[in-house]
Amino acid sequence: MAGLEAMVKYPGFGFLLNPVFFRAFSASLHLVLLLLLFVSWVRKRIKMGALENCKRTRFLYYKQTFACCQGLSLLNFFLCFLNYFYWYGNGWSDEKLVTLLDLVLRTLAWGAVCVYLHTQFHGSVEPKFPFLLRVWWGFYFSISCYCLVIDIVKKHQSLPIQFLVPDIVYVITGLFLCNSGDKSKGEAAVTPFSKAGFFSLLTFSWMGPLIAEGNKKALDLEDVPQLDTSNSILGVFPAFRNKLQCDSGGSSGVTTFKLVKALIFASWAEILLTALFVLLNTLASYVGPYLIDTFVQYLNGRREFKNEGYLLIMAFFVAKLVECISVRHWFFRLQQVGIRIRAVLITMIYNKGLTLSRQSKQGHSTGEIINLMSVDVQRIGDFTSVAAFFATVIIMLINVPLGKWQEKFQDKLMESKDKRMKATAEILRNMRILKLQGWEMKFLSKIVDLRKNETGWLKKYLCTSAMTTFVFWGAPTFVSVVTFGTCMLIGIPLESGKIVSSLATFRILQEPIHGLPDLISMIAQTKVSLDRIASFLCLDDLQSDVIERLPEGSSDTAIQIADGNFSWDLSSPNPTLKDINLQVCRGMRVAVCGTTGSGKSSLLSCMLGEVPKISGILKLCGTKAYVAQSPWIQSGKIEENILFGKEMDRERYERVLDACSLKKDLEVLSFGDQTVIGERGINLSGGQKQRIQIARALYQNADIYLFDDPFSAVDAHTGTHLFKECLLGLLGSKTVIYVTHQVEFLPAADLILVMKDGRITQAGKYNEILKSGTDFMELVDAHKKALLALNSVDSGNIGGTSELVEKEENKGGQNCTAEEINGPKGQLVQEEEREKGKVGLSVYWKYIRTAYGGALVPFILLSQILFQLLQIGSNYWMAWASPMSDDVKPAVRGSTIIIVYVALAIGSSFCVLSRAMLLVTAGYKTATILFNKMHLCVFRAPMSFFDATPSGRILNRASTDQSAIDISIAMKVGAFAFSLIQLLGIIAVMSQVAWQVFIVFIPVIATCIWYQQYYIPSGRELVRLAGICKAPVIQHFSETISGSMSIRSFDQESRFRNTNMKLVDGYMRPNFNIAGAMQWLCFCLDMLSSVTFAFSLVFLISVPEGVIDPVERLLQYTFIPSEPPLVIEENRPACCWPSHGQVDIQDLQVRYAPHMPLVLRGLTCTFPGGMKTGIVGRTGSGKSTLIQTLFRIVEPLAGQIMIDGTNISSIGLHDLRSRLSIIPQDPTMFEGTVRSNLDPLEEYSDEQIWEALGKCQLGDEVRKKGGKLDSAVIENGENWSMGQRQLVCLGRVLLKKSKVLVLDEATASVDTATDNLIQQTLRQHFVDSTVITIAYRITSVLDSDMVLLLDHGLIEEYDTPTRLLENKSSSFAKLVAEYTVRSNYSLESAGDI
Repeated sequence: MAGLEAMVKYPGFGFLLNPVFFRAFSASLHLVLLLLLFVSWVRKRIKMGALENCKRTRFLYYKQTFACCQGLSLLNFFLCFLNYFYWYGNGWSDEKLVTLLDLVLRTLAWGAVCVYLHTQFHGSVEPKFPFLLRVWWGFYFSISCYCLVIDIVKKHQSLPIQFLVPDIVYVITGLFLCNSGDKSKGEAAVTPFSKAGFFSLLTFSWMGPLIAEGNKKALDLEDVPQLDTSNSILGVFPAFRNKLQCDSGGSSGVTTFKLVKALIFASWAEILLTALFVLLNTLASYVGPYLIDTFVQYLNGRREFKNEGYLLIMAFFVAKLVECISVRHWFFRLQQVGIRIRAVLITMIYNKGLTLSRQSKQGHSTGEIINLMSVDVQRIGDFTSVAAFFATVIIMLINVPLGKWQEKFQDKLMESKDKRMKATAEILRNMRILKLQGWEMKFLSKIVDLRKNETGWLKKYLCTSAMTTFVFWGAPTFVSVVTFGTCMLIGIPLESGKIVSSLATFRILQEPIHGLPDLISMIAQTKVSLDRIASFLCLDDLQSDVIERLPEGSSDTAIQIADGNFSWDLSSPNPTLKDINLQVCRGMRVAVCGTTGSGKSSLLSCMLGEVPKISGILKLCGTKAYVAQSPWIQSGKIEENILFGKEMDRERYERVLDACSLKKDLEVLSFGDQTVIGERGINLSGGQKQRIQIARALYQNADIYLFDDPFSAVDAHTGTHLFKECLLGLLGSKTVIYVTHQVEFLPAADLILVMKDGRITQAGKYNEILKSGTDFMELVDAHKKALLALNSVDSGNIGGTSELVEKEENKGGQNCTAEEINGPKGQLVQEEEREKGKVGLSVYWKYIRTAYGGALVPFILLSQILFQLLQIGSNYWMAWASPMSDDVKPAVRGSTIIIVYVALAIGSSFCVLSRAMLLVTAGYKTATILFNKMHLCVFRAPMSFFDATPSGRILNRASTDQSAIDISIAMKVGAFAFSLIQLLGIIAVMSQVAWQVFIVFIPVIATCIWYQQYYIPSGRELVRLAGICKAPVIQHFSETISGSMSIRSFDQESRFRNTNMKLVDGYMRPNFNIAGAMQWLCFCLDMLSSVTFAFSLVFLISVPEGVIDPVERLLQYTFIPSEPPLVIEENRPACCWPSHGQVDIQDLQVRYAPHMPLVLRGLTCTFPGGMKTGIVGRTGSGKSTLIQTLFRIVEPLAGQIMIDGTNISSIGLHDLRSRLSIIPQDPTMFEGTVRSNLDPLEEYSDEQIWEALGKCQLGDEVRKKGGKLDSAVIENGENWSMGQRQLVCLGRVLLKKSKVLVLDEATASVDTATDNLIQQTLRQHFVDSTVITIAYRITSVLDSDMVLLLDHGLIEEYDTPTRLLENKSSSFAKLVAEYTVRSNYSLESAGDI
């Protein structure tokens, strides 16, 4: 105070508050502007010729800026005219003359600015408004604020309304002009933030172009500028990774502390800058309470010096200005840090997932890791955005019991969420098999049970949060009670000035204290999430020293294994591969064969470095390519899948397409090789997926090729073509190691390896090993036995058709091209839908009314209203009851003051408790209902929804959005309502104290509404874009995890990491701009609130739109069109249906989607009951589609299917699917036990299950395992071989014993001997059943009663095998002849070796 007095006593200081001075100063500045504009205009005229040919561009706000300047000129002219005639009749004074001169110069100056803008600036090539104008607008805004403050504080001198209204208009227009000036479109790809000047950074005006663009149209991702290097993941991640590696000494040493340390290090500059803003904000916020006592004394007549009131008002205003600016940059910088942290953690988790060992992956499913990436990372990022609020109290909270409870509940909550997400991811991956088997509702109940366990912990967590809220919201009131009570006890007088000053201080302390419950929750959440991520980062990676890589061309040996022992599980006493000794020279073809589960695939994995090494040496020389047994296809175009990161070489590309027989398929597809493949190749047949995978390997032009049984998923003709053109043709000079179950492909090998129980039991050429042991002999004998069915075909028939085989290879399926297939065309996978435009009130209404029909909402609002009234009442009571000074007698006794205040405090505390408990109850109930609704709709959705919707989109809603609805949405919606009530309370109090403020308040509200309407379109679309941009990150990660072995085999890890970084940057872009846009709006409103003290308007206008987005996204998935009913009560089939099993197909037409071409084009045929029908045809002919239509996975466009006279479309889906059985093309096992995989519905006894296992040749295998029927099955059944998984599927149908059985390429993944056993088992146990078999092995359908041959969705042939074989020109005869020729040629060539 002494400093202020000294300043006031300085001679001449008072003139600053003199109206004559500031009007004269304003006039002088406008005169200077006029002169500068004239000089600038002259210079421009001289240079005009040089600009005539330049490209003209329009600037952001040009029209608005021009209209603003024109309006100011007209306003000043009107005021000048009005005042002249008013003062002319009432006399003049110095102040009036100077004011009139100011208005005249303002009119001329703004008119000159209009002319300048129109003549010189319209269509200018300058990137910004001229520096002169930008500086002037800054001065103008400052002068306007100065004039308004002076006019307001002189209100007791009967200030005319004609001065106050123009001052407000000047301030608002000045604020607008300061925020204008950049180009309308961000032509630079990088965010303007990176090159913004000081004033632009200070006012957030660098966000102007994007907000203006969003005000014109709905923003798309391409409208959002790229991040600069300092904010991009490419710039941030290296520093974080290097720091973490330096501290941890490798991934195994990562701890939570080291992780936090590295995260802080990655953004230390922003954190320090934030600390500076926090300090400024704290200092500025205490100026008001410090001076308010002096201000109250001033109002009571105690004045220390002249103009003391003006100086106090200016001090309040400047402090408020500093507080507003600092808090805006504090929040923005923290949000910036949060976005960076989310990005580096997502990238770190992705990179870790790409290198995880198989053992580690078994303990962490894809769903769990996605949970880490979506929920945990989000929470850590959110924590950084608020943590600095309470940096001073974190130490205090370490031992708070509530915090400990919340940490425990949060830990359990995340564990249960992991289990749910793990199950959800697995179910979404295998939804087709669930629907085929009619199991989807059973698995939905499994998800609901997991959710019930999760919501048990959620309820405890939310109740603890509510209690914490009660404790800490009540704390400030009790602090003030104790303070005032202590003052009375020790005799400190309670004067009104001190009371108001104390209450103002408590008010400042109240904000962080009110936030402590959220902080405790957030600390608990963040600690749990950090622990989980650190634990994940500590998991074992693949062994880096398994393979010793030799320089390319340095050795004639491509692969060498000496005394190799390898095991997937290093803790197991029984290694997976034992005593492996192998040497493969460059250019050799090596075949690997053996029975199901003998270790063939593990041997290839070992050569890729995937299997941990126990002992031995493994050397590899050259690049490698790998084709997995189960095709791994990326979402995206077919061309991208084949190129797989390589540059396009058109000639090589065409050769690869020819070799893989893909050209005919591409001709049929609507978009050729530009067709977008759905998730996991959902819109391709099994054979097409396999051939694309082979094409990908061929195009890489590697030195070593590893094929894991690639011919099992294609028909005989295509298999022969692939073997001839790929292995013997394009790869003739390459080193090729191929696993196969087809004996006919073995003689072409230079070396054959026979595997049994993880050992190479025989090695050599075909004839050598045929004579040297029994293992190989068993395989060959099984193959010969399968060929016995062909003996009835005379040799002449074979010879006669062999000539046709060659012609058929050239002819293929040219008879049907894409042009001939009628129907609309379109991509299967479409861009994710997002709502556009305003968030409908229906979204809020649905959310509010979800729980108990909204019955709790009035009680929640009533609790807050009572709390607000009691708070206002207690403050008013203390101010009224306390004396103005020592010499004034108090209105009531001191004890009465405290008693009443305590009573009001207790009442307000209980209002907080009821509000918190009611809000938690409503939020919990709403989250539960929305979860159940969405999951029911998703599980009942038709298969077409899952074909067109990547699982990442569904998982994003089930994890991130559901988590937000569980924990934060109710709190945020409640906080908005509470702030609105608080604002109304403030307005009510102000109307009683100083009604004149409404003169300012009304135009400010109008301006706030304008800012809201201007900002909301951009803010809303940015929030939606952020939600959509997260799904591709999750989707890409999910695909990477499932295909990590293929990615590593092609040495493509760095490309996939870069792709992930681009996707993460795409996700960060809208989030970064959301933070900027929010602070831009808050800054504008803060400037207004600094003038009007209506601070609550900021929260009122900025919160609701972004908060509700997760609800909007979840509600989208509650309106998915459903499949037909599971059960139609009035039309249920008899319990014995189908009794005969006859299937009648009449004019069947099918397409997968309205925009897709027809797949089946008018099929009519009958499958006789109790007979075996084989369906054959080239890849993509419609075989699997016919089966899906039989199960109503796809509904027919026209025609019908009748089973025993019942139209399958007239009964419920569950009634249909539960009466049919299928062994699908892709063998599927679920995480759980052997029992739960064979009998998910728990309908059979253990004896029946063991009987089924015995029939499908798995009984002995299961008995070997310690848990027997309770033996563990890991995610995707990866601890079982592909063939064993297929046998489990056989076990399921043996248990079910349906009258209609479908085999969809059921034996594609097993060896010939196992195939023969399966066929024998089926003949024995399904003798009276209708068996429909799709098979690529001709021997599997030769003993059928009928054979149906499909070609491009049409029936080409349908008759008994005998009649078809008698007709030498029949397509079936050609297929059999080709298979026979190929097999016999293999055996004959082996005999010649």
